[in-house]
Amino acid sequence: MREEIASLQGGLIVSVQAYPGEPLRNPETMAQMARACELGGAAGIRCQGLADIAAIRERVSIPVIGLWKAGKEDVYITPTLRHARAVWNAGADVVALDASDNPRPDGRTFEETVAALKEDDVALMADCRNIEDIRRVVAAGCDLVSTTLSHGTAAIDCGQADGPDIALLTQAAREFPQVPLVCEGRVHTPEDVQAARKAGAWAVVVGTAITHPTTLTSWFVDALSS
Repeated sequence: MREEIASLQGGLIVSVQAYPGEPLRNPETMAQMARACELGGAAGIRCQGLADIAAIRERVSIPVIGLWKAGKEDVYITPTLRHARAVWNAGADVVALDASDNPRPDGRTFEETVAALKEDDVALMADCRNIEDIRRVVAAGCDLVSTTLSHGTAAIDCGQADGPDIALLTQAAREFPQVPLVCEGRVHTPEDVQAARKAGAWAVVVGTAITHPTTLTSWFVDALSS
């Protein structure tokens, strides 16, 4: 197992991203925030965009999981081999990419993309929607497997309308007990983190609840009016 993957076990990965048009949308600001998260004990940083990746890589000593969001539909997280190689060259220790079987802009399948990146010795984090995606990425040999793109269908079916998709994580951990599984998506509280770890998560990603002050402020404002 790669050293950067092993170092994430049992740790918190903080997603340091700002949406287009927001005041924090600046590589130096993102780098400062990433460093603050490292000082708080983060085991890794997840970030997007070549400039942010490069700036954060210079500022922190923990693994950087990089991605490149392009487009808004179908495959938009590091959608092509070109995007993935650019993320790697920008300084990411691990490249995150969409693991769905949707058509990719360059015509390659997910498996073909992974195979080409493995030839380049690129470490990969696969962002999955469901258990079928997870089975696909395990077969392809990705280093990290994440629930990033799950919208909680399984969780809702189990009566869990909010929080991380524990149902999907639990199923994946049972099928693949030796695979580094990452819980990402709607992890908003320390209790969510604990639940994910108990369900079998190798590591847990938190983004909005740590690094998105606009949303955090809205939560408290909404509480005042409820």
